[in-house]
Amino acid sequence: MRIKTSYIILHIAFVLLIARSYAQPYQAGEKLKYYIHYGLVNGGTASLQIIEDTIFGKEVLYAVMEGRTTGIADVLYKIRDYYHSYFDPETNLPLKAIRDIKEGRYTRYNELLFDHYSREDSAIIQSKLTGEHVTTKEIYDILSCFYLFREEYLAGDVEMEEEQITTILTWFTDEFYPIRLRFKGYETIKTKVGKINCLKFNPVTEVGRVFKTEDDMSIWFSNDENFLPVKIRFDIFVGSITIDMTDYEGLVAPLNIIK
Repeated sequence: MRIKTSYIILHIAFVLLIARSYAQPYQAGEKLKYYIHYGLVNGGTASLQIIEDTIFGKEVLYAVMEGRTTGIADVLYKIRDYYHSYFDPETNLPLKAIRDIKEGRYTRYNELLFDHYSREDSAIIQSKLTGEHVTTKEIYDILSCFYLFREEYLAGDVEMEEEQITTILTWFTDEFYPIRLRFKGYETIKTKVGKINCLKFNPVTEVGRVFKTEDDMSIWFSNDENFLPVKIRFDIFVGSITIDMTDYEGLVAPLNIIK
């Protein structure tokens, strides 16, 4: 009886350990809000939320990212940007993605449909603007890529060393677009909701018209069970743009704020 009881206890402990190691760090109902700053000037707001939905007869997670200018920035150069992604909660693979951009006089709207299973060696993307594209397997849109990174790389107990680069293959602006994130270590940062211990990553940026170096963009993720993006900074030729989290709701666990 003792042997059987010990076996059951060990089995339960093992199951709990596995569940913790691969716990999904987000859920339907999560909503994040941000302020966008240019120097000391408030230039806009952004939000990122995820809800349950159904598409093509399949239950999915539906993520929406919105960015808009406010105040004087809205008068000078109005921006209304929306990104939508419908993705499989089990694989993070997208079924449909929408990019709806209005920046000054420039507008762009496109829909993508993803077929990951018709071909064994590749995926098929149907673009409303440019037609059919055959590309690599395990391809993501810009939003599903973000949730994949939080779950499989941050919450998945992947050991990372400083300067290590993680690459995720995405389809963005109707092009094959590998996203490369360089791990820079741990850092405690101040936010509107308090001090938070974070993991810092620098997405590798293209040197040229906008950026001076490959490390001119930084993202800080909370180092807890949520792995929230709490701050983003762009260092560009004309200054710095910072996106700070100001509010949150619907998290899988309490945010670990340093008292």
